[in-house]
Amino acid sequence: MSYHTEETGPVIFHIDVNSAFLSWTAAENLRTGKGGTDLRDIPSVVGGDEKKRHGVVLAKSTPAGKYGIRTGESLMEARSKCPGLMIVPPDFDLYVRSSRALIKLLLSCTDRVMQYSIDEAFADMTGYPFPDSSPLILAETLRKKIFRELGFTVNIGISSNMFLAKTASDFEKPDKVHTLFPSEIEKKLWPLPVMKMLFVGRSGEKSLNGLGIHTIGDLAKTDRSILLSHFGKYGGMIWDFAHGEDHSTAFSFSEETKVYGNAVTVASDIVNPADASSVLLSLCETVGARLRADKMLAGVVAVSIVYSDFSRASHQKKISSPTDATTELYASSVQLFRELWNSKPVRQLGVHTSDVAHEAVHQYSLFETDHYERLSKLDSAIDAIREKYGEDSVIRARFLKHPEDQIGGINRARRKNTSGKERNKPEKKKKNDF
Repeated sequence: MSYHTEETGPVIFHIDVNSAFLSWTAAENLRTGKGGTDLRDIPSVVGGDEKKRHGVVLAKSTPAGKYGIRTGESLMEARSKCPGLMIVPPDFDLYVRSSRALIKLLLSCTDRVMQYSIDEAFADMTGYPFPDSSPLILAETLRKKIFRELGFTVNIGISSNMFLAKTASDFEKPDKVHTLFPSEIEKKLWPLPVMKMLFVGRSGEKSLNGLGIHTIGDLAKTDRSILLSHFGKYGGMIWDFAHGEDHSTAFSFSEETKVYGNAVTVASDIVNPADASSVLLSLCETVGARLRADKMLAGVVAVSIVYSDFSRASHQKKISSPTDATTELYASSVQLFRELWNSKPVRQLGVHTSDVAHEAVHQYSLFETDHYERLSKLDSAIDAIREKYGEDSVIRARFLKHPEDQIGGINRARRKNTSGKERNKPEKKKKNDF
């Protein structure tokens, strides 16, 4: 396979763990001697809690995929396709440790790392002394280093911006490195089905197909004004992406590369605003706590939705005054949800913040100060009590019936990944540390 490289301009890596939950389980089993067979080499899946979600496939091996098994389908469906399927339970503590180990390794190579989700991250390698002036060689070396030291494989996408790098990493899997520079867009990106475009879900694909748009190339060649008239700002965003232009706020490197967000897949589909508001509040509690722990304020709040048919939607808003207050984050999240929700059952909700800055650099107006200080004192008191006596020591009245799952929107095992104090700290950069 031949690769194209460009030596000048920004160089962004997107690192994506292959079938993360299953890979991390397989690597841990081999490391501890729990199983003689590598789960990645046989038809196997990580299966969710059958009592809560009727058992869904959270991750699958490549051999399982050959049987037509899909992530998100029920274990019953998966078993019908492959009667001898190996099913292993999820281990969220392991996933958190594995994710942290990956970020720690990346931070040993560059201090410009942004964790995008538990199993993927961006690394800004601009200006790095590439071997033979080739970022491709560096990426191949990094890929091998991750497997050698951590025991799991990754795909690495390389480009000049985050959108193209993320798209490149999704090309042929597993354990591959791909490039998608602007000069390669017409050859590598445009022939792909429009469904392969980031942020184009099933409903989006159907709508675009109705306009005669079936490939990303079709999308790129469509008059931008037509897309704007049908889809608003979303249409303009995907048109830009089809041309390799990333002007969105979905991806942004700043000096503050920490992620302040949280999402949860609910035990049963949300079908009314009241249940959604409870989940949003629980998510805002952990997001707010993380902001306060790092003494950061968020200027933008976003809400993301995954519907029961796995279509996706997201919306964001600029806050009039940057905040770390749970109540203010919650108010914005509820407003965004009401504007975004299309009345379909909701499987997953997320709250994310961006445009963050240190609280010391923000000056409140005279009219804001009293209100914000009261909220800040309340939140700080709650944070201190939970820090000393445990996360369950103070809970809101609406969560009294379900304290085990509703603090922070996630169960105890997964909460550990949302603690401000437990996130990875950047280590001193070591050049050529491969």
